[in-house]
Amino acid sequence: MPLEGLQNSQSDVGEIHSRLLDHRPIIQGETRYFVKEFEEKRGHREMRVLENVKNSVSETNGHVLPRCADVMQDQFGLVLKSLESANQTIHRLQQQERENEKSNTAPEVRHEKLRSQWEAFMKEQEQRRLAIDEEHNKAVLRLKEQYAQMDKELFKMAS
Repeated sequence: MPLEGLQNSQSDVGEIHSRLLDHRPIIQGETRYFVKEFEEKRGHREMRVLENVKNSVSETNGHVLPRCADVMQDQFGLVLKSLESANQTIHRLQQQERENEKSNTAPEVRHEKLRSQWEAFMKEQEQRRLAIDEEHNKAVLRLKEQYAQMDKELFKMAS
């Protein structure tokens, strides 16, 4: 008989303990209620926004990014050609300087020859500068048009 009383008191203590200290069922119920209310009020708006962002990123990665890479590659080719041309000119000038150093011409003659070469070089550089400026202006115009088109496409996708 004393064991029955002890067991009853232990179960009473366990029941009191669970009611006072174990709040899991109450918290789970409140959490479910909050989530249900939140989803009903928001109407899955966040999911639609995230889906739109995902579509925009996919579109950008699929179409816009490759076009930008192509434009950069085209511009890289033009810059590379300009650098190669400048490099050839520098090598040519260095070769001429070496030849001039080898020859024992009078300083006045050598000075006059260098001056005429320098004037020719400057004229050539001016012509190249004008050509590069023209190419640059065309490229800027082309890029402005391309970015305007890309802005229109992004605006359409965002709408």
